[in-house]
Amino acid sequence: MPITSTFMLPHPPLIIPAIGRGEERKIQKTIDAYHEAARRIAACRPETIVLISPHQVMYADYFHISPGKGAHGDFGQFRAPEEQMEVSYDTAFVEKLCALADEKDLPAGTLGEHDRKLDHGTMVPLYFVNQYWTDYQLVRIGLSGLPLNMHYGLGQCIQEAANALNRNVVIIASGDLSHRLKEDGPYGYREEGPAYDARIMDVMGRGDFGELLEFPEDFCEKVGECGHRSFTIMAGALDKKKVKAEKLSYEGTFGVGYGICCFQVCEDAYVQLARKTIETYVRTGEKIKVPDGLPQEMYERQAGTFVSIKENGNLRGCIGTIQAVQASIAEEIINNAISASSRDPRFYPIEPVELDKLTISVDVLGEIEQIDSPDELDVRRYGVIVTKGYKRGLLLPNLEGIDTVEEQIAIAKDKAGISTKEKVELERFEVVRHY
Repeated sequence: MPITSTFMLPHPPLIIPAIGRGEERKIQKTIDAYHEAARRIAACRPETIVLISPHQVMYADYFHISPGKGAHGDFGQFRAPEEQMEVSYDTAFVEKLCALADEKDLPAGTLGEHDRKLDHGTMVPLYFVNQYWTDYQLVRIGLSGLPLNMHYGLGQCIQEAANALNRNVVIIASGDLSHRLKEDGPYGYREEGPAYDARIMDVMGRGDFGELLEFPEDFCEKVGECGHRSFTIMAGALDKKKVKAEKLSYEGTFGVGYGICCFQVCEDAYVQLARKTIETYVRTGEKIKVPDGLPQEMYERQAGTFVSIKENGNLRGCIGTIQAVQASIAEEIINNAISASSRDPRFYPIEPVELDKLTISVDVLGEIEQIDSPDELDVRRYGVIVTKGYKRGLLLPNLEGIDTVEEQIAIAKDKAGISTKEKVELERFEVVRHY
């Protein structure tokens, strides 16, 4: 499950004791919730943290993604230069994200950086995270003046990049709420300020992300918020995922709204079934029965499926069926999950001590069609089946490290024991991949 959790976090510099000098105690609920969020992030053990900040480089018509290998920052502008940090960037993730955005005609990339230093919208969340977890690389993304639906689209690209790279990813959407809650606040008082905060905390507390796109942009401007676009990118990264939303805190002590919410990604039903099968079989040697409560198509449809297992990013087992041999997709997954965990000849059987380290995906194959030429293949869209006599080999689509049709065919031939120079019959298929 590449994206494991996401977090909506504020970034008041005075929450740092060296800056607040006692004033931070006036938002103790926010501090306590921040520590809880940071502990949850550490429990996810993310390889990559994608942090969206409204205070890094921002353009009207372009999303800036920080380039290079890393960056440094400190709180010198807030009279605490001793509080500083270094981060390393996940350059492979940045490259993949930029490529995906380009494919979708989203204006995003690494051009136009005019200050490499970390901004406080990045550093405040990481100040807390780093107290509990430091073994991560960062992807740092700015906002733009483009419409909300384009921010959502960038979030969808983040999800695709995480899936393609099979990274264990946590997303932090950094942003404060209205800055117009009190007369003595930074921007004075407007009645829209408290109204916005009440509405956004309700929406985020329920995890009903579609409503983020329904906030009029002129309303958001009136309330003086700085997080709505961050939250919308995060929402796009959770597109079509089932999440458990939890509101941890809200305070507006200084005339600015500080809200903290956590969103835990719930595993897809197909993957849940594969995981339950594997855990039961590895621990007991028993095959589970098809459980109740699955999507109806898992009981009614037949299809070939592949179950892929990784441990620490490395393949640990992958077995599947090209065409259905069981009465339902659910039964197909159960049988292939057992085979992938215990009968893949490339690996020894999975042991109980490994179960907590596994990431699992399930591919459900579509209709198989014969093709006349490799020109009819696309490594991202189609899997390939090669056949020579009784020898038959299959390779799934959209696999990391396989970028050309020639590579795809060569690997499929190798799996089937077919020489690279031999002519083969070609078939293609599409899959629905579940994480």
